[in-house]
Amino acid sequence: MTARAAKRSAGLLMFRHTDEGLQVLLGHMGGPLWAKKDAGAWTVPKGEYAPEEPAWEAARREFREELGLAPPDGEAVPLGEVVQRGGKIVTAWAVAADLDLSGFDPGSFTMEWPPRSGRLQEFPELDRVAWLGLGRARELIITAQAAFLDRLAEHSG
Repeated sequence: MTARAAKRSAGLLMFRHTDEGLQVLLGHMGGPLWAKKDAGAWTVPKGEYAPEEPAWEAARREFREELGLAPPDGEAVPLGEVVQRGGKIVTAWAVAADLDLSGFDPGSFTMEWPPRSGRLQEFPELDRVAWLGLGRARELIITAQAAFLDRLAEHSG
């Protein structure tokens, strides 16, 4: 019997320097399970990829799918990996960009809702995105992903 391989996701953490300090772009997870949650419900725009797809390419593809915006070009700062509570391994890169969010048009997913109702409903992958200062971002981001914020702060410091 072989152990199931952990799911892998890759993402891009946009950042910008403002008069208020360093800000990062995070997305609030869409769907009914996250609708009333704030703390722990924000994420680096990311998504799963197959083993044969390079993580960097997956990160750029998923950024476009989740936000409906082209991933910006620029120097990619590797932020390494984290393992989330469910065992998913997330790899991220930081890219400096002052992205205009007016074109935000998230991708969607389908799930049975309410549970065991037999009804399939469509929900946005991310229901909103926001530029957040590092302090506020740390309060809202998925716990394991806070390491990406720390690594970015070290790089930018």
